[in-house]
Amino acid sequence: MSIEAFRIPENADEVRWIRDRVAAFRFFEEPENHGWGHGANRDYMQRLRAHWLDQYDWPAAVASLNRHPQFRVPVESGLHLHCIHKRSSRRDGRPLLIAHGWPGSVLEFDTLIDRLAEPESPAHPAFHVVAPSLPGYAWSDKPKNPLGPRAIASLYDRLMGELGYQSYVYQGGDWGSVIGGWLGLDSSRVQAIHLNGYGLRSADMHADAPDEQAWLAKARFTRMTETGYLMLQATKPQSLGFAMMDSPMGVAAWFAEKYCGWSHTERKVVEPPFPMDTLLTTIMIYLTTRSFLSASWVYRGMFLEGGFSIPEGRRIEIPTGVAAFPHDLLAFPPRSMVERGYNVQHYTVMPRGGHFAGLEEPELLLADLRAFVSGLA
Repeated sequence: MSIEAFRIPENADEVRWIRDRVAAFRFFEEPENHGWGHGANRDYMQRLRAHWLDQYDWPAAVASLNRHPQFRVPVESGLHLHCIHKRSSRRDGRPLLIAHGWPGSVLEFDTLIDRLAEPESPAHPAFHVVAPSLPGYAWSDKPKNPLGPRAIASLYDRLMGELGYQSYVYQGGDWGSVIGGWLGLDSSRVQAIHLNGYGLRSADMHADAPDEQAWLAKARFTRMTETGYLMLQATKPQSLGFAMMDSPMGVAAWFAEKYCGWSHTERKVVEPPFPMDTLLTTIMIYLTTRSFLSASWVYRGMFLEGGFSIPEGRRIEIPTGVAAFPHDLLAFPPRSMVERGYNVQHYTVMPRGGHFAGLEEPELLLADLRAFVSGLA
């Protein structure tokens, strides 16, 4: 098996099928004045559909992504991972694996990759950037069975080895933050991790101080009101797949509700704080690769692996940086609680931003990652 150079295809046949299904979609009733309170908002979805059919340019999105050097790398028999791999021209470049989650893609790092590899100032650290698509996502192979984040962490570690890196720094949010935790526990290659989501949690989650108690109460409320999708995808993903694999508008609504609800927005009519084309490109990545279902398998894999907890008696001892965005679904608790499970050497409470940091606040994420890495020995 060898590393293969790769370019994203347009998949014209899939695009035609998607367009026909979107054009044929029939809208339905919703409760009065509900906004997003019961799920996806009809007015927003009508506008998204119109933009999709009349203005959105998928070939242009593909061409833009294809400006990055991309590869498919064998990490085990029958499984290749797609990745963007941008090497820096600087001799002091450090290997960096930067990882997305669900419902995300490598698009989250589109505006950051070149600046990470070729920074504007010699004072900024430079990186050899590796941005993989999760197994079962986009242009990575679909596994034969669900893989959880710990298994994926092992594959990512092998990916870096196959690319010739024996040590590296890691950055991740959403599933990327959970995978980063497992790498911090299991990998001998990873030197430090920078997280913009609270993934693996200490087995000791008691709350003593008032700020800890407030965070725990909010976390319990979020679990009750925002994680129905997680339980469905972690327990019965195949049933959901029969609906979603046949409905591009269903996938669009499933994702739009997350991108609107998990982002930092303050407007009365909630929309993601980035262009509609960005959301549609994310949706099209899943649809043109027929990967909605296989992407949801990571939730089932996590369930089978045993959940989000750091094993009893263990702690992530490598240097850890935290970028705590205030409106993240996986919002970080106070530093005192994070330190029970991690060797926190850098902790930034961001002034704004939500779950999709690379899309919402790329400048803040970039500056914090640079500051963390610059502070490493």
